[in-house]
Amino acid sequence: MNPEQPDFLERHKGKLGQDLENLTGQLLRLAELAKKALEDSLEALWRRDPELARQVMAGDKAINDLEEEIDINCVRIIALYQPVAVDLRQIMAVDHLIAELERIGDLAVNIAEEALNVSRMAPREFHPDLPRMARMVLNMLERSLTAFINHDVKLAREVCLADDEVDSLDRSIVHELVEEMAKNEAIPFGHSQLNVVRNLERAGDHATNIAEQVVYMVEGESVRHRCQA
Repeated sequence: MNPEQPDFLERHKGKLGQDLENLTGQLLRLAELAKKALEDSLEALWRRDPELARQVMAGDKAINDLEEEIDINCVRIIALYQPVAVDLRQIMAVDHLIAELERIGDLAVNIAEEALNVSRMAPREFHPDLPRMARMVLNMLERSLTAFINHDVKLAREVCLADDEVDSLDRSIVHELVEEMAKNEAIPFGHSQLNVVRNLERAGDHATNIAEQVVYMVEGESVRHRCQA
C-alpha cells in the first residue's frame, strides 16, 4: 500500500494522536507524584513527622522510574511517527517537563531530610514567611501544570511573574535567618530552614521552566528567561 494514500495517513495520524494522549496521561501521573511529594515533605516539616518524611524519601524511586519510562516513550514516538510542528513540540515539551518534575521530586526529598532533622530538635517557631513561600511555590506548580493541560499561555506567563515574588521572599528570609544565626540563636534549626528555603526557591524555578515550555509548545517560540514578556 502506498504510504501516501489517505487511509494510511489517517490511520497513522489516529495512532499518533492516541500515543500522544497516553503520553500526556503518563506525564500527569508523574506530575501528581511530584506535587504530592512536595506537599507531603512540607507537611512532614510543619508537623515534625519523621514517618511522613521517610515515605517521601521512599517514594522517590517511583518518580524516577516513571520519568525514565516516559522519556523512552518520547523517543519511541518520535522514531515511529516522525511528527512535525505542534505534535513534535508537544513531545519535546513533555520530555522537558518530566525532567523538571523529577527534579521537583528530588527537592521534595531534600526537604523531607530537613523534616527529619527538625523532628529531632527542640520545638521552635518557623520563620513566619516560610509557610507563605511554600504555599506560593505549590501554587506556581499547580498553575504551571494547569497551563500545560489547557495550553494556556496567559496562565503560564502569570506563573513566570510569580517567580519574582518567590525570589524576593527567598532573599528576605535568608537574610533574616542568617542575622538570627549570627547571634548564636538556634543555629541547627536556622540551617535547616535555610536549606528548605533554597529548595523551595529551586522548585519555583522548575515550575517557571514548566510554564516556559507551555509557551514554547503553544507558540513555537523559546522564551527561556523572558517568559514574562
